[in-house]
Amino acid sequence: MRRTASPLSLILLGLGAFLLVLAPMLAWYVEPRAKRTPVDVDITTVFKGKGSYFDTEKIKTVHDKDLTITRQVRGDVADSEDSGRAIWDVSTSVDPDKSLPAADPHDSLQWTLERWVTDRKTNAPVHCCGEEPYFEGEAYLKFPFDVEKRSYTWWDNTLGATVPLTYRGTKKIQGYEGYRFTATVKPTKTGTRQVPGRMVGQPRKSQVIADEYYANHGIELVADQRTGRIIYAAIGPRKTLRAPGSEKDATVLLDSERIAFTPATQKAQVKLADDDSSRLELVGETLPLGAGVLGGVLAVAGIVLVVRGRQDDGANGPGRRGGGAEPDSPNPDTSPTALQPSTM
Repeated sequence: MRRTASPLSLILLGLGAFLLVLAPMLAWYVEPRAKRTPVDVDITTVFKGKGSYFDTEKIKTVHDKDLTITRQVRGDVADSEDSGRAIWDVSTSVDPDKSLPAADPHDSLQWTLERWVTDRKTNAPVHCCGEEPYFEGEAYLKFPFDVEKRSYTWWDNTLGATVPLTYRGTKKIQGYEGYRFTATVKPTKTGTRQVPGRMVGQPRKSQVIADEYYANHGIELVADQRTGRIIYAAIGPRKTLRAPGSEKDATVLLDSERIAFTPATQKAQVKLADDDSSRLELVGETLPLGAGVLGGVLAVAGIVLVVRGRQDDGANGPGRRGGGAEPDSPNPDTSPTALQPSTM
């Protein structure tokens, strides 16, 4: 009777083949589709530092004051799902201590409301869906996935243009390593504003259309390599007024050498980056590698068991019937004496 492969060998072989097929699918199909900018976000980041600002009550610039920048990012899930884009509404306020906590954002020293629309895969800007303001560049509230060791263009909304970020190596934030980028912004005219003449050194004029200038002492961003999430940010904004056509600052509206993520914000951003990065690593590296290795082992084990089963069949195979007689010995049942009829 011919034996077939054992059920165990077939199970091992089938499971091994399945895992070998699953491994590249996880790496080449599932993981790239997991790299999508999330839309259901609700994140608040806080910057703190020292600086100067124009106090409208005292009608002068005050110095060495605590300044806080609060940014809240909320995803518009409904519009994002309809458009297939990542749509984030972003509220940013700048406050001295006396306006915190602000019951109304309009009470802040400075407040802006923006709507950012990006491609969920590439992080490129998409000009649709009520985007405000129009923006360009590669990095904004986050970097693209799989950050590279190269320069990026960062959109500076106060400047209204992109700024080249230079890669400066790695830096650990709260024990978590990311890619560090820096930039500066030279004084640049960004608009005009009607102000009393005395604010720009022209006291004899009641009102003057002054020039607004913006600069940045230093921008530092540290991004998680895998997800592009910013785990540390520091800026040094300077906003001033100048008399029309002048090259000299007349009034400082806002100036800080450095305002940076608070330790609490750093920890929160690092945790989010670590969680997201770990999930992508699991789907893109750990599981495919594990599935490939385990699949190979199981497939080899299944093949070995199948081959051994066939060898066993050959050992007891054709020509071997029940009985211990030698192959060339006469069969007693077929001897001439037994076949001849009796003559009695």
